[in-house]
Amino acid sequence: MRTSSPPAGQWARYQDFGLFAGLLLWLGVWQAQHTALPWLAFGTALLRLAPVQLPGLLFAWHKARLRQSLPARRYWRWWGSCFGVALPLLTGICVGLFPGSNAGRQFLVGAGSSLLLELLLVANAYYHQRIPASPWLQKIGFAQALFSSLVLLAGALAALAVSSLPNPASYNERGELLIGLEFSPRQVVGHFGTFLSFGGQFLLMYLAGYGLFYLNSRWLVPRVLQPHGLLRYGLGVLAAVALLYPVLGQLIAWLPINQVLGNILPTNPFSLENAAAALAIILLSLPVVLALQASRQNSRILALEKEQAQSELELLKQQLNPHFFFNTLNNLYALSLRQAQQTPEGILRLAELMRYVIYRGPQPHVALREEVQHVEDYVELQLLRLRRKLQFHFTQDLADASRAIAPLLLIVLVENAFKHGIEPAEEEAHLRLELREAAGHLYFRCENSVEALAKHPAGIGLRNLQRRLALLYPARHTLTTGVTGATFTAELTLDLA
Repeated sequence: MRTSSPPAGQWARYQDFGLFAGLLLWLGVWQAQHTALPWLAFGTALLRLAPVQLPGLLFAWHKARLRQSLPARRYWRWWGSCFGVALPLLTGICVGLFPGSNAGRQFLVGAGSSLLLELLLVANAYYHQRIPASPWLQKIGFAQALFSSLVLLAGALAALAVSSLPNPASYNERGELLIGLEFSPRQVVGHFGTFLSFGGQFLLMYLAGYGLFYLNSRWLVPRVLQPHGLLRYGLGVLAAVALLYPVLGQLIAWLPINQVLGNILPTNPFSLENAAAALAIILLSLPVVLALQASRQNSRILALEKEQAQSELELLKQQLNPHFFFNTLNNLYALSLRQAQQTPEGILRLAELMRYVIYRGPQPHVALREEVQHVEDYVELQLLRLRRKLQFHFTQDLADASRAIAPLLLIVLVENAFKHGIEPAEEEAHLRLELREAAGHLYFRCENSVEALAKHPAGIGLRNLQRRLALLYPARHTLTTGVTGATFTAELTLDLA
């Protein structure tokens, strides 16, 4: 079995780099405003600001790899060199090469924006790592978010309308208010009652459209379209619009704000323009409703798959533990038959192994050093009962022995080597183990001598290991086994980052 995965942090690399590239584009857009040749100004601004943005772009591209391969202290040293040394240095050079207050301001704004973006990304990462997500925020759905947006939009329009009241330029020749893009906090506070009245009336207008969306998402789509098809859905939409649009049109026409802004809707509530607006809201919201339905269904499927995988994983652990204990008890039984002096030491070793399996095995992760110690204890116990000499070598090169790993993974390969290769051996056997870990990438090689392998096919141990790896490290592991001559080799790689 062999599976592979893309480089760790690949998508994070693209995301952060894309954000810094987007910042550069917005800086170019800012420079292209109010110019006779906007595309020329846009391209010139990108070329001029590119050196200042270069530290942020390069660091964003390599950020994921640096975070995985470097200790925290060295990572922040690189971060400080980039944003604390290279960014100010390049900004100073650019200001010197392009003298002038306008050019200098552009470079300073570009450098400050780049540093601000990186600080925001650092703060966001710290927030998501240290502070759990608020339960109330996780429960907010699209309908609640849309309603909140409508409330904010109604408040914003009310504030702009109140701010435009004293400006004569905000009225047309018929004396109707034209809401302009001007905001006066003093005007809003001084006419707070008018602000609340305008905001409430704007909200009522938007709620008419929101009601049509809610009807479509909660009744027409799930109860008409999905069970009965498109024809009944279309007829149901026409019936619902015929019932509701005159009532909603009349309610909006009665709002006092119509006298201020002019007639927003036709004065006749039965006008087909009102019906067309209602139909447009329902039909335009249909793709959104269908996407939300599909998203909820996919979420339920993923939750069921996760629950099933967890149940299967627990079952595999339950199968693994008895299998391990039976083999170990057989070892002790062989020692007791010979009345060997190593029997008490073997019982003590077994107690340590059982303690690890019972108390650490159910944990989702253990330190790599604990898993290694478990393997060493198991090998020592096996050496007590072997009648023939075993050539045993275990080389270790661990950059971070505290790295988290799922328990009872490495032991399966070692146990399989003893059961199918070393124990049945008629001659001197060998077992060579190699374990390396660097930057979260683990490599484990188990090589043992074999005799008459066909008579001892791999049992439940390797099958369980393959299934556990697929559940615990999907697309982040490889497991290869093979026989060369009289040597069986198993190689396991894991991405623990």
